[in-house]
Amino acid sequence: MTDRKDHRFSEGRGFGDAYEGFDIDPPELQIDPDKVDPVDSHVLTDLLDERNVENDQVDVQQLVDVGLSYVQINRFEQAVDAFQRAAQFADDPTDEQEAWANKGVAHAELEEWDEAISAYREAIHVDPEGEHAGTAHTNLAYALYEAGYDEQAFEHAERAVELDSRLPQAWYNRGFMLMERGLAEDALNSLDNAIRLGFQTADVLEEKARVLEELDREDEAEEVAERADELRQRAEEQLVNE
Repeated sequence: MTDRKDHRFSEGRGFGDAYEGFDIDPPELQIDPDKVDPVDSHVLTDLLDERNVENDQVDVQQLVDVGLSYVQINRFEQAVDAFQRAAQFADDPTDEQEAWANKGVAHAELEEWDEAISAYREAIHVDPEGEHAGTAHTNLAYALYEAGYDEQAFEHAERAVELDSRLPQAWYNRGFMLMERGLAEDALNSLDNAIRLGFQTADVLEEKARVLEELDREDEAEEVAERADELRQRAEEQLVNE
């Protein structure tokens, strides 16, 4: 299943390239590096708090940007508040759907599954076939699975790929859930779709290796597992170097 840190947030001002993955690309804040250490999260949150309350006229996309910036510094409670306000004041259905979907992800980061599920359902209700509906269904499937609602989770994983067949995370979730049902061949097809669409993480490859083992394709499974290990080691080295 999708790793909790791999939930897909929007990128502010719309989702940008909808198929790059779950990377967070928050807006630049106007911080003078000669006066403020840009890595000082306390200063950053003070600035965000000011942006969050200073205007009587609410700028919905600015609030989404604020929420995404809170996400960047792991202030998920504040992110929830910003996305809630954005959804409340949004006039445009696309903006409202984006805000609700992001609110759900922020709740999921806090493992608040009931709240995440409610937010994703609100996102879908705004526009069942809207721009962000596929992403909302994908993340709703994850939240439902974590909350123990396996059958509902699978239904939303299916709906996600119906709405957006180019969303790799949706194919990954579907593949995982098919494997949980013992449908290894179908699971492999879904995982291959996710990989073809660019979702090539260690988690995806490890899941594919598990499926290949179930299908008694042990040589292929070993090769894929080795690639997964390489990706994981590379990611760990990058973290150390940073």
